[in-house]
Amino acid sequence: MERNKIEILAPAGGFDSVVAAVRSGADAVYLGEKSFSARSSAKNFDETELSQAVAYCHIHGVKVYVTLNTLVFDDEFSKLSRAIVSAAKADVDALIVQNMGVARLAHMLVPDMPLHASTQMSVHTVSGVKALAQLGFKRVVLSREMSREEIARCARVGVELEVFVHGALCMSVSGQCYFSAMLGSRSGNRGACAQTCRLPFEVKGGNGYALSLKDNSLIGYLDELESIGVASAKIEGRMKRPEYVAAAVRACREQLDNGFISDKTAQLLRAVFSRTGFTDGYYTGKVGKDMFGTRTRDDVVSAESKLLAEIRQGYKDEIRNVKLDGKFTAKLGQPPVLWLSDGVHSVSKTADCVCEKAISVELDEDRCRSALCKTGGTAYSLSLETDIERGISVSVSNLNKLRRDALAQLDELRSLVHSYKIENILLEPIKPYRPYKPRSVRARLADTVAGEWLKACELMFVPLFSPDSELERLKKEGYSVGVEIPRGMFANEDRISKRLSEVKNLGITDVLCHNIGAVYLAKESGLTVHGGFGLNLVNTFDLLWAEEYGICDVELSFELTFSRINRLGGNIDRGIISYGHLPLMLCRTCPVKNGGTSCKSCKNQLKMQDRKGKSFFLVCDGI
Repeated sequence: MERNKIEILAPAGGFDSVVAAVRSGADAVYLGEKSFSARSSAKNFDETELSQAVAYCHIHGVKVYVTLNTLVFDDEFSKLSRAIVSAAKADVDALIVQNMGVARLAHMLVPDMPLHASTQMSVHTVSGVKALAQLGFKRVVLSREMSREEIARCARVGVELEVFVHGALCMSVSGQCYFSAMLGSRSGNRGACAQTCRLPFEVKGGNGYALSLKDNSLIGYLDELESIGVASAKIEGRMKRPEYVAAAVRACREQLDNGFISDKTAQLLRAVFSRTGFTDGYYTGKVGKDMFGTRTRDDVVSAESKLLAEIRQGYKDEIRNVKLDGKFTAKLGQPPVLWLSDGVHSVSKTADCVCEKAISVELDEDRCRSALCKTGGTAYSLSLETDIERGISVSVSNLNKLRRDALAQLDELRSLVHSYKIENILLEPIKPYRPYKPRSVRARLADTVAGEWLKACELMFVPLFSPDSELERLKKEGYSVGVEIPRGMFANEDRISKRLSEVKNLGITDVLCHNIGAVYLAKESGLTVHGGFGLNLVNTFDLLWAEEYGICDVELSFELTFSRINRLGGNIDRGIISYGHLPLMLCRTCPVKNGGTSCKSCKNQLKMQDRKGKSFFLVCDGI
């Protein structure tokens, strides 16, 4: 059985990048509207620009996905509704969303609109992919930190997978970084990341940039990803220039078409943007010091060279990538007719004139082809059959108009793919939640060392992999014990599932879960699920989903203000983190290893300092 071809998916921060992507060979582009985009500082698209971009792409047979991949608050839902409807009217091919509230509203407004789960959902396990497939998502964008083997396991689920194959790497798992929000009030989950990780941070023995990773590049593995079953190869970079988009798409196209990237294209790719080279460390499992890099002066100078002009030269002309079959018929005394077909759509256009008897120059096949096959500047190349009566005449201007009118009609047909039905829904005012039971206190510990006062807590969550003897001791001493699944599960999913069964046998039934994959495993084990802050629940629709999905109660995102918390509706019990160190990042690459320290000598007690001398704890979960 022939395997499905992997899609080359390109970023577009503006219309120039859309053109660069399409003309360089992209199969799809993703872009953001003016609001609710995880790259809010990109130019992005208003309603008119979005419609133009979608029409241009669809005419060329290229798909368009719109990003609504930020956390959205209740007071923004009217604006969000307009953004969803705008995308549907523009006839986009899918929405990329971060949180369940947005997905819920999108399903209500445009039931047939395909939804893609953003990498901001932090999905990195088979269980997470299964959960989203059951919730109706067509595609899941996996976390960047996954290995070849982990991606392959997820591909067996049967839902489309999208994998980042080129571009910047965040130090934190996407959706789990709060560093920029807490330090500078610029939330990465709200599309305003200040790229805090690119600033100087020092660990003992390091290079002074303990959080700055090289750019990811898996372009050389595209054939392997395709054989694994990955549906889409995604290029990061909506804030990058069109030349970057063109170079990355061109490299992907060469790899898929030829099995290798030419030296020239590799040179252009590195020149247009690099942080002292690229890394494939996550994919190959070689996670360590070699993954770290910064943007040097040589990198910047390279990108300003004449190579940029060379890249632009490669996509300056329109590509004619849509093949048409056509037939032209011309008979004396009748209007000439041009029929065109792309294999799916067909048009038949009749001229506004009639064929006259030739006086001096008759219409022959060469003259006819010269006028009707002149499709430069369009997406089309035409293979034409003619049926021309001898001794007749039609002016070249009439032939040109006939061609233009027929192609315009075909453009219109090709640009509209879906014709979504949009529901007329009026959002009802939200009735704020009022608790029906007294407030209680819960604790979350990094180990099993608990003070006597913690016995007063309604629940005390300790790490899932705490020894059985410690869990039994805590229960015996009168603590109400629950367990917490690590936020980063990755290759430990089977081990986690087995451990859940073990703690259930110990009589522990409460589990704190920070991502959709953890929730899925806990539900599958028949345990009571408590939603953690890592789920990023921020609006009433999020809470309605959580309640329907069987989550007992939730921790709200600590990016919410008290005023927004107090206005939230729904009936599910909710709480906040009221004291303690906030987890600013979830990393799979260790900053300490960047300094050359091994796990054996780390002792899990190290700190990191920023350029102002402030210290940050580095805590390893040990799995």
